[in-house]
Amino acid sequence: MFRARTAIALGMLGWLRVAAGATVASGDGSDVVAEVGGHKFTRAELEQKKAGKLLQARNQFYLAEREALNQFIDEQLLEEKAQAEHLSVEQLLQRDVVSRITDPTEDQLKVYYEGVDTEEPFASVRDKILAHIHDTRVSKARAEYLKELHNQFSVLIMLSPPSAQVSLDGAQIRGPQNAPVTVVEFADYECPYCQQIHGDLKKLQQQFEGKMAFAFKDCPLPMHRHAVKAAEAARCAGDQGAFWEYHDLLFEKGGKLELSQLKDYARTLKLDGARFDKCLDAGEEAAAVQKGLHDAKELGITGTPSFFINGHFVSGTVKYEDLRDMVGRELTGTVALKKD
Repeated sequence: MFRARTAIALGMLGWLRVAAGATVASGDGSDVVAEVGGHKFTRAELEQKKAGKLLQARNQFYLAEREALNQFIDEQLLEEKAQAEHLSVEQLLQRDVVSRITDPTEDQLKVYYEGVDTEEPFASVRDKILAHIHDTRVSKARAEYLKELHNQFSVLIMLSPPSAQVSLDGAQIRGPQNAPVTVVEFADYECPYCQQIHGDLKKLQQQFEGKMAFAFKDCPLPMHRHAVKAAEAARCAGDQGAFWEYHDLLFEKGGKLELSQLKDYARTLKLDGARFDKCLDAGEEAAAVQKGLHDAKELGITGTPSFFINGHFVSGTVKYEDLRDMVGRELTGTVALKKD
């Protein structure tokens, strides 16, 4: 019953997606979307010329769509559980969530009050503080309860992020060339979020070894003054067959990217120091780095890390479980997703 309802919801969301467009795409991009001075322009031409603008707009819609779907699934889980227990949803939540909440003691309320920036006396704000803490605890307990329900029921999510054609020209790639799944990362060596997710990406490659290729594309952000040279340094190491070793080392060093440090890392990896220094100082890899940045701009990418998993776009801080499930979905066509 739950699976059927979820499928209906997905169908409705898909209908809304079609209804929101002015034309229905033919699938091969050959449908005409405009005519100017007698020249007909196809959807494929629009997609090529305005890929970034379209991708970012579709991603915003997808995020809203996914949030709505998550809320719908949570509501269905609560209904299924309530029906199984012969209760209303309100009675279920009262029994399993609200009734288990303990309110803070009077001393705890006074400690909380001391940290509040107010000139009102404690007696005047006590009830407001109590209500705020109570609501916060209920909200957290409800979220934990829903996690438990996600583990009890089989939840299949078929909603996919928007996709785009991503050129691998100039990308550094590891993994089999004919892998069924390719994960492309646009990243910046000075970006703290890229540093944080680096370990998860290595774990992902190990888990799907032989089934997944990983491609790295440079996207040094303008606010990071060391990012461009760090990207050039990794490519200079690549000239000596050590791109991935140097790439991993940069992320593991956590932002220590001064020019002298970049050169020291080459020595750490036993590279030809003089050759490396000449490459870096002369900017021999500058054009290659700028190519990656240009490709990112064409796709409308303004932040890192940004990922394309078989062309499907994912950006920002992404949990390992989400990346794992997306790769698994590409391999099998669908995957059971559980909240951790």
